[in-house]
Amino acid sequence: MSSLLRRRTNGFLLSALGFTLLCGPGVRAQELQSLTLKSAIALSLAHSHAVAMAQAQYTVAKAEIDVNRSPFLPNLFTGSGLAYTYGFPETPGGNPPSIFNMGYTQAIFDPPLKGQLQAARQRAENQRLELEKTRDSVMVAAASDYFELAEVRHSLDLLRTERASQQQILDVTRDRVSSGLELSIESTRMELAQARVEQRIVQLEGRDEALSDELRDLAGIRSGAPIEVSVEDLPSDGELQANADTNAANEVVNQALAFSPDIKEAMNEKVAETEIWKGARGGYWPSVSLVGEYSIFSRINNYDEFYRTFQRNNLNVGIQLTIPIFNARTHAEVALAHSQLTTAELAESQKRSETALAARQHLRDVREADAARKVARLDLQLSREGFDAVQSRYDQGHATLRDLEQARVDENEKWLTFLEADFARQKAQLALWQSTGELAQHLQ
Repeated sequence: MSSLLRRRTNGFLLSALGFTLLCGPGVRAQELQSLTLKSAIALSLAHSHAVAMAQAQYTVAKAEIDVNRSPFLPNLFTGSGLAYTYGFPETPGGNPPSIFNMGYTQAIFDPPLKGQLQAARQRAENQRLELEKTRDSVMVAAASDYFELAEVRHSLDLLRTERASQQQILDVTRDRVSSGLELSIESTRMELAQARVEQRIVQLEGRDEALSDELRDLAGIRSGAPIEVSVEDLPSDGELQANADTNAANEVVNQALAFSPDIKEAMNEKVAETEIWKGARGGYWPSVSLVGEYSIFSRINNYDEFYRTFQRNNLNVGIQLTIPIFNARTHAEVALAHSQLTTAELAESQKRSETALAARQHLRDVREADAARKVARLDLQLSREGFDAVQSRYDQGHATLRDLEQARVDENEKWLTFLEADFARQKAQLALWQSTGELAQHLQ
């Protein structure tokens, strides 16, 4: 920012400081919250409901991995029951009735279950990426609200100054109209200009309230508590703006492609669908499980009438081999998994294309916004120099008060244009950093 802009900004900061000192006790009683950009972002991340929800969903996804892993871990079951048998002793399931039994199962080779486990791992990683995306979105929202609120309050200061100048111009014009030096239409024109300034002030005051509410909600600040923001700027990538050649653009695109959470999620989903497809195809092969069962029998079931000897304690341990001969569901699951894999591959390709296009557009937006800001800054500097010239002529008696106030109004309008251009450049820079993964590097 040039020395001219620094002088004007410092003037407004001193005015704000003076207002704070004048209203000191009352403001302190309302717990004035003074925020910097980094503190606003830190508070927003700490209090964000969206981040908390994304973290909870990531925890759920990790728990689903354990659920899908459980068949491959030791599983013990026990129980007992009571039933009446007539004839050969057996339960409705075909097992011999027992006083007590304990079963053991553990899958050793089961491709469909293994595919589901691998897919759950990939989808848990996607939830972690969603958590990171949510954090970045919260950072962008907090930074955007912070910058816009500072711009709105600065603009309000300018417009209130402009309102005073417009009032003086209107007073002078009315005097000239009453003296017959100008037509009454000039008075109406000045009244219209004054009304437009009032309208803009009302609009910006409403925007100030809305942005303050949003920032309080993001940062977890008590509703209605006054907040104070300072004028801050984002560092612009001068090398990026200067090198507008194809190689520089390709570097930004490659960085976005390497970072993009959307592409990583699409890749993980493709891997997940591949594992499910492999597992479904493995359903044509036998599955192997380690099984065991311990049972305690009783003579009340008339075992001695059907067997020569009675054994009270019985233990069976072994490997169960299940060989599929014909299973219509397996063929359908393979076809479904293959179609879902094809869809995932197409989605990954589409995400790559969309990310590359978005990165190039973000780069163009930054360059265009930076160029517009430069024009607005020079226009403001020219207006300032014009005001100084009118001030000098006024001091020498060669310009009227209306000329001086009109020059001040013109300078204020250039300031407003510059602030809008500066905010547009900040938003474009945030979008570019979000696409290339540089947000945390610059904002935290």
